[in-house]
Amino acid sequence: MNATNRKTASFGVPWESAYGYVQAVRVNNTIFVSGQLSHTPQGELVAPAELGADGKPANFDTMEAQMRRTYENAQVLLAELGGSIADVVEETLFVIDVPAAFAASSKVRPAVYGQPVPQVASNLIGVSALAFPEQLIEIAFRAEVQG
Repeated sequence: MNATNRKTASFGVPWESAYGYVQAVRVNNTIFVSGQLSHTPQGELVAPAELGADGKPANFDTMEAQMRRTYENAQVLLAELGGSIADVVEETLFVIDVPAAFAASSKVRPAVYGQPVPQVASNLIGVSALAFPEQLIEIAFRAEVQG
């Protein structure tokens, strides 16, 4: 692959160098966005879940707020690489609680994609843990752009 056909984007948050990855890669007309979470540009978690005595989320009340910010972060990366949310063809949501994600996604996804039934292939996967204990959701994307 010609290096000129490959572009990357990152936020510069600490876990990029700690884990060793970039947030998004564009190869030709495809943009792959690494699993996004709800953080500020400085790397602070937005709407962190309250943790119980066991160190796990005590409730999932912040799922919707985390989901909204996660999509916002993805939109920043897509734009940096010449795409937009309208170019997304597939998304995979990794969540700590599936019912909470269903409830939040019925509000958030139509607003993000601008239509009642987003025209994107979507996977919703329940997991036991994510990168940070207060994190409830992570979303990875694939987008196809023109030119």
